Amino acid sequence: MSLIPARTDLVLNADKVDLVRDRRLLLDRVSMTVLAGEHWALLGPNGAGKSTLLGILGAYTHPTRGTAEIFGHRLGRVNVHDVRALIGQVNPRHPLESARTVREIVLTGATGTIELVPRWTPTGDELRRADELIELMGLARITDARWPNLSQGERGRTLIARALMPEPRLLLMDEPATGLDLAARERLLASIDEIRQSRPALTTVLVTHHLEELPASTSHALLLRDGAVLAAGPADEVLTTELVSACFDHPVTITRANGRWAATAGRA
Repeated sequence: MSLIPARTDLVLNADKVDLVRDRRLLLDRVSMTVLAGEHWALLGPNGAGKSTLLGILGAYTHPTRGTAEIFGHRLGRVNVHDVRALIGQVNPRHPLESARTVREIVLTGATGTIELVPRWTPTGDELRRADELIELMGLARITDARWPNLSQGERGRTLIARALMPEPRLLLMDEPATGLDLAARERLLASIDEIRQSRPALTTVLVTHHLEELPASTSHALLLRDGAVLAAGPADEVLTTELVSACFDHPVTITRANGRWAATAGRA
């Protein structure tokens, strides 16, 4: 039986979350509230705790202290498999080992598995949905291309299509633009903007440490430094020269043009 969200507006709520691993404090009293339809960016230097926090938001890690709720259901008091069924996850380190086609990989999103389930036959609706998502992500011409032959950008867009197969209410993306050249990055970000526009109820959280990798549709941002929240809120209030410089411990100038952010060294 599918888990029914307790509240329709509250998607994520972390309250004073700590995470201790191997006696190291990786997250330090992190609080974050995400509502339906918001598009968050988690930013910070390497080792700040971004992916660690994303693991909690995706119900793959439990906090050591504090509380984390997903769709109003508290981790530790709910079956995490039910919670994960409501979430689409995009991991650029997708552990696929076989030479599956783009279409086959997208279809694994219907079963939530890495490989196709033996003797599983997708329904007509699932096949149509896979093809629609492949088209949406600009992959129609390479539907039959196989994983080892895909570029990094093509893999990223394939994984987003896969994550959208079960029609999640929450999409989590961990550095989806990693390793992409300029053109591939821009195609990916345009695809994310299109997804957000066509699905107004979808909530997203994207992890990066490059402001240039933020889609224009980003609505909110959270800055992490040494596992603690430096600032969180509407993107234009958080992604400022002063706050980003403090987060990365380096003087930068933040500008925004055509909806996109950029960071350059030094102060204007």
